[in-house]
Amino acid sequence: MLKTRIAVLVSGGGTNLQALIDAQKAGTLHSGEIVLVVSGVEGAYALTRAENVGIPTAVCSRKVLGSQEAFEATICRELDAAGAELIVLAGFMSILSADFTKKYENRIINIHPSLIPSFCGQGFYGLRVHEAALDYGVKVTGATVHFVNEIPDGGKIILQKAVEVQPGDTPEVLQRRVMEQAEWVLLPQAAELVSAEIAAGKGE
Repeated sequence: MLKTRIAVLVSGGGTNLQALIDAQKAGTLHSGEIVLVVSGVEGAYALTRAENVGIPTAVCSRKVLGSQEAFEATICRELDAAGAELIVLAGFMSILSADFTKKYENRIINIHPSLIPSFCGQGFYGLRVHEAALDYGVKVTGATVHFVNEIPDGGKIILQKAVEVQPGDTPEVLQRRVMEQAEWVLLPQAAELVSAEIAAGKGE
């Protein structure tokens, strides 16, 4: 069966990208293959992670390109050139327009560090999510992988995993636990699930 061609969009250190690379190496992500890593930030360490294993990279900076239209058009060109069939947002800090998400309907997945619909949507990213969870006093949080549509964190849920909040947690400690116990487990699983579906469709 032909593998699904995956592009990963990143903005920072790339720990979720590393989880995908490790899963590909271990064979748990076997229906898809990462063919491109696009960073919205120049010098992001995620680019180094990709280069270390020979995955082609590109930088598309909204700041440099000047507008959302130019930014998304440049990303689209890179995706088309790589033949990308599935887009994985792995710590990608830019909101994508409705035009972009429509073009790749049911082909973009994202990992969010809470159990959607809690602590999600506009303004909830990074440590802010974990600060909100602790402020609210929840005893259980986690991570969610979902399809991306025009509503921030509003697409159909693919997988979720719960993580317990411990007494004395700081946002940083909780963030790390959610990454280790949920994000790095779920994202490769979801990428495999969706890749397998796309690959099966290609064989029809």
